[in-house]
Amino acid sequence: MSAASAQPGEHGAPVVDLRGRPLRDLRLSVIDQCNFRCTYCMPRDTFGAGYPFLPASARLSFDQMETLARAFASLGVDKIRITGGEPLLRRGVEHLIERLARIPTWDGRPMEIALTTNGVLLKDKARALRDAGLTRVTVSLDALDDAVFRRMTDTDTPVARVLEGIAVAGAVGLAPVKVNTVIERGVNDSQILPLVRHFKGTGVALRFIEYMDVGGAAGWGMSRVVTASEVRDRVASMYRLVAVDAADAVRPGSTSVNYRHEDDGSEVGFIASVSQPFCGDCTRARVSSDGQLYTCLFATQGMDLRPWLSDGASPARLAEAVRTHWQSRGDNYSERRGRRGAHGDKRQYPTIRMSLVGG
Repeated sequence: MSAASAQPGEHGAPVVDLRGRPLRDLRLSVIDQCNFRCTYCMPRDTFGAGYPFLPASARLSFDQMETLARAFASLGVDKIRITGGEPLLRRGVEHLIERLARIPTWDGRPMEIALTTNGVLLKDKARALRDAGLTRVTVSLDALDDAVFRRMTDTDTPVARVLEGIAVAGAVGLAPVKVNTVIERGVNDSQILPLVRHFKGTGVALRFIEYMDVGGAAGWGMSRVVTASEVRDRVASMYRLVAVDAADAVRPGSTSVNYRHEDDGSEVGFIASVSQPFCGDCTRARVSSDGQLYTCLFATQGMDLRPWLSDGASPARLAEAVRTHWQSRGDNYSERRGRRGAHGDKRQYPTIRMSLVGG
């Protein structure tokens, strides 16, 4: 049976793990390379010129990614987020999006296709991405001040280039554009209010994320975390915020607690991934660009899906392998980290690099 002939729901009802968490979201990394060297993700002293990134031959093909996506859709996935690395570095990514957008969910609804990017290439690609079927885009932007931004990204890229990409994305219909900002104490916490001020009234949904102990964050410690509640208090000290009703705010499994500015309805959200872990609601699976399935952002190893992605392999067998793996899932790293109360402690073990598996 070909990938194109797979029908929604043919492998049964959506799957749940050991804690009753359904599989709803697939984060599909298309490349492990990036044009930034952000200090908390891909620091240049580790990811230098000689770093052995995956060769093109080791990455899943678009055919394999489509087969994989159809299998996940049959198990309950209704949202696919394209990640990296920097996904816009993957040549022809809009053609992959076009193929994924045609996949129905298990109950016949349109698949939601999203993409996370650093925004550098977005200005030139936004319209093609929208025309291909991209539903929405999230841009990672950690500072408005050029000096802070260049120091964090370790590049000469000006903030203006990213802001142009955000504006074009909104103009072509990838709205609402979301902007994600990771706040690290003493590094870019000065940017909280300038970011709120800049995006207020623009239609862009701003999200502040606590600094996490993932991927390249080798120097992580609780002392460097600005909690979501602290960020919210800083914003509330200058702007009147109104909580978004939980029933109207987000889809199940969402990580952001959202507010609106009282005067104009602009949205700002806070993701408390360290101080208030949401493992109990996590519905996300991640597949790296070389075909490894990870059931937690903090995983140390994955499940190789490539044996079920070879020529002639059955999509039904792939779906069954993923179903079995998800049903045995019990991941709750962030909850366990929180129970340790490890103020100032380093993470307990090395996690898979962020650029390989996506955020």
